[in-house]
Amino acid sequence: MGIEAVVFDIGNVLIEWQPERYYDRTIGEDRRRAMFAEVDLHGMNERVDAGEDFREVIYDTAETYPGWRDEIRQWHDNWIELAAPEIPGSVRLLRALRGQGIPVFALSNIGEGTLALGRGAYPFLSEFDREYISGAMKVTKPNPRIYELVEADCGLAPETLLFADDRAENIAAAEARGWQGHQFRDAKGWADCLVSYGLLPEGIAV
Repeated sequence: MGIEAVVFDIGNVLIEWQPERYYDRTIGEDRRRAMFAEVDLHGMNERVDAGEDFREVIYDTAETYPGWRDEIRQWHDNWIELAAPEIPGSVRLLRALRGQGIPVFALSNIGEGTLALGRGAYPFLSEFDREYISGAMKVTKPNPRIYELVEADCGLAPETLLFADDRAENIAAAEARGWQGHQFRDAKGWADCLVSYGLLPEGIAV
């Protein structure tokens, strides 16, 4: 049975997601290290991914740590600068797949509010045939439930889904259900994977 749909993670597959890099640039590496040591900012973001309100979570956290209030609020106010830049080769692959008539899905740990912001800056985030967003589904990868929900919604057999994600644990959880997986490191490797499955022609430019 061949691949019937290709599933893309968003962060670090289509858009670089390195918040530390933003803060290194804006407040300096030393202050950034101090802030991340004191405040569990990635844990804060996971609450948004799980379905809590984007602005409320960030602003409430900022009030909990008044010494870092302005910096924490930037996670919300300047989110597009944290989620940047796009990964052009991956965007080209997404569009090449759709040009071949291959359904392309999104499966991402991201909040509904953050995705709405992202669509304003990155038009390709509105180009998926189906999208599975943790903030809307109220469950995050690598919980097996999120993959089960994808299967139930799209109606495709697990072995016909090819999934790219940058995190090994998310790929492992998908493969445990029978999905095909590719741990994303760069667009060239992802292109080679897609060619190996016969989904795109040899020599696809990324």
